[in-house]
Amino acid sequence: MSLNVFQNPDEAIKALADFFVKCANEAINDHQQFFVALSGGNSPKKLHQLLASDTYKNQIDWTKVIFFFGDERYVPHNHPDSNYLMAKETLLDPLNIADEQVFKIDTSLDPASAAQDYARCICKHFKEEAIFDLIILGMGDDAHTASIFPHTPLVWINEELVKEVYLEDKKVYRISMTVRLINQAKNVAFLTFGETKAPALKAVLEGERDVAQYPSQLIKPKNGTLNWFVDKAAAGLLKKNSAF
Repeated sequence: MSLNVFQNPDEAIKALADFFVKCANEAINDHQQFFVALSGGNSPKKLHQLLASDTYKNQIDWTKVIFFFGDERYVPHNHPDSNYLMAKETLLDPLNIADEQVFKIDTSLDPASAAQDYARCICKHFKEEAIFDLIILGMGDDAHTASIFPHTPLVWINEELVKEVYLEDKKVYRISMTVRLINQAKNVAFLTFGETKAPALKAVLEGERDVAQYPSQLIKPKNGTLNWFVDKAAAGLLKKNSAF
C-alpha cells in the first residue's frame, strides 16, 4: 500500500491525475487499451476537469481508453444523482469520448438484472479474468467505498463481479462492483480528502479489522497496487510516522 498525503485537496487531485496518466500510458503501451473504472460522488469532479484540461488532455490517447463505472445509483442516466451523468458532463463530453468507449450500467433494467448485465458487459472485454488497469474509488465518512456500505450484503459477496444492493436507510438501490472484482485490478486508487473523512481513514488504515463496519478495509488488490491520495485534513488523526 502507498499512502500519499498532500497539503490540500488540489494537490492530491493533481497527483492522482498524474497517476492516471501513468497507468493509462503503461496500459496502452502494453495492450493497446486502458480499462478504467470511474468513481461517483462529488470528489472526482475536479479530477475529471483536470484530466480534460489543456494541461492533461494531450498526455493520453483517449481513443484507446475504455470507461466503466465502479458503481451507480439506480436512477435514469439523465438524473442529477447519476454517476454516469456526472462523468459525462465533467470528463467524457469535454474530451469528446465516443459512446462506444463508455460502458454505463443499464438502470432501465430491474436492479438484479442491471447488475448481471453489467457483469456480462465487463467479462466480454477481457480474455480471461476481468482485470482493470485502474479502478478509482472514493470513501465515505462511514468508510464505505463504491456502494459497499457498512453492514450490507455487499460486504460478504465473494462470487459475483457486480451486485445490486438495497440501502434501507436511504430507501434506494445501487449497483456496484464487488470486492472480488475491485481486488483483481492492477491498480486501485482512493481519492479522499476533508476533515470529515479523518475518523474513517484512521479506522481503515490503523484500526482493528472490522470489515462489516469499515468496508474500505476489504480493498487489497491481490496482484496489484493500492494507492491512497489524501490531504492533511483527512490524514489528521493518523500516527505521524505513518502519514508524514
